[in-house]
Amino acid sequence: MAPPPPGTLWSPPSIAPMMAVPGPLPVPDSDWAFETKWDGVRCVLSTTGDGSVRLTSRNGNDITVTYPELQALGGELRGRGVVLDGELVVLDASGRSDFGRLQSRMGVVNARRAGRLALDCPVHLMIFDVMYVDGLLLLDAPYGERRETLSALGPSGAHWSAPSYVHGRSTQVWEAVMRGGLEGVVAKRLSSPYAPGTRSAHWRKTKRVETLDVIIGGWTQRRGAAAGVPGAVLVGVTGPSGLRYAGSVGSGLSEREQSELTAYFTVLARSTSPFTDPVDVAGAHWVEPRLVAEVTASEWTRTGRLRHPVWQRLRPDLTRLD
Repeated sequence: MAPPPPGTLWSPPSIAPMMAVPGPLPVPDSDWAFETKWDGVRCVLSTTGDGSVRLTSRNGNDITVTYPELQALGGELRGRGVVLDGELVVLDASGRSDFGRLQSRMGVVNARRAGRLALDCPVHLMIFDVMYVDGLLLLDAPYGERRETLSALGPSGAHWSAPSYVHGRSTQVWEAVMRGGLEGVVAKRLSSPYAPGTRSAHWRKTKRVETLDVIIGGWTQRRGAAAGVPGAVLVGVTGPSGLRYAGSVGSGLSEREQSELTAYFTVLARSTSPFTDPVDVAGAHWVEPRLVAEVTASEWTRTGRLRHPVWQRLRPDLTRLD
């Protein structure tokens, strides 16, 4: 697509991001493209051609002031009116996204503070789609054509890039993601249009999860249930100094399992925390650390907590009730 005449100003539309549905990798995979799933926050970037940049969140909030290091992208795209879709991340030394560090950047509305944080903890925008270029809406264009347009724009800088995708070969892509310790894979139909604000089956996300055994050391009351019924369990892992707190797990617990745990907790109740480190959880109840559970999580946070933990099952083969 040829650049517009110098001095042209555009009025790019406000476009809500298209979202993926969770699910397994597609089989067969010949009609699909595969991208790395980055652990960050969604960002839609638009330019008017005069060098300025506007950033909006997935919910449509203006976050331009929060990430000043992305303003330079407006200079690279000067003269072009575009709307781009991507993920804001903070990369560690190995090139993996670090959500814990990104959290220090989120929600900052003071320009001076945002500028300081941009120097200490810069973000990187992973651009993976383009929905508008120089007055032309690309929503009906297939994904493959939109990616060709994005490639022609050539956004590449210290704080932004447009990582390539892989056509087919889902098994190899998944193995590479596992080896690299990345969050997962997003599969996109090559023929898919861009559907603003919708969660479309044309895009599918598959997340890497870690399965591990944890020890239950406490619980919190289930809201609206009878007294003694747990809504979440407080879990830990054994460390050099004892049982280290790893987080609260409530997602995935069935009513049958809650009832079973209620009976166990009555027998195992204690008055003090079995964890060696502080547990800042309101309304915590403590139990003897004898029950072992299997949970899944996306990763460990920098503070040693499980991220997105989900209950799988109690492990009676590892549990000690004697």
